Amino acid sequence: MRLSKGDSVKQIQLPAIDGTQFSSEIFIGKPFMISFFRFAGCPFCNLRIHEMVNSHQKNFNIIAIFDSPLNNLIIHTKGHNAPFSILADEKNIYYKQYGVEHSVKGMLEGMFLHFPRMVKGLLKGYLPTTIKGSMITMPADFLIDKNGKIHTAYYAKHEADHIPLETIRDFFDEN
Repeated sequence: MRLSKGDSVKQIQLPAIDGTQFSSEIFIGKPFMISFFRFAGCPFCNLRIHEMVNSHQKNFNIIAIFDSPLNNLIIHTKGHNAPFSILADEKNIYYKQYGVEHSVKGMLEGMFLHFPRMVKGLLKGYLPTTIKGSMITMPADFLIDKNGKIHTAYYAKHEADHIPLETIRDFFDEN
């Protein structure tokens, strides 16, 4: 079931690529973003992480969660040197709690209608050499206010779809 504006967020505890056990409790009283991705080798997802790293600012509290086992996630994302936590939810515990969806249509739409973006990811070296996780998982982004309530719930229409970076910047600037 989809979450909506005003819903309370569920606490997240997952393994991170830096070897720690992440807990979203560190963001109590602060605004933050939760971004759900597909499998670790997804070119669209890694291009998005790259863009988020390049646009990251000090006041951005971001959690990136992948539908992959930790060891595979490390292989595909360690090179990003992200200034935010990248987590593995291999069992889809939080994907289910946050109502993250699956769609064959969304996967195909992303692949064919957003082919140039996929090629851009591939050319940057984001190759899906191993696919561990679901190919039909759709991205989802949540902007969370300092009271732990959802400010914005963004459910992707296709595999290349995410909340615009400008919307993220505006949210953190205002909060």
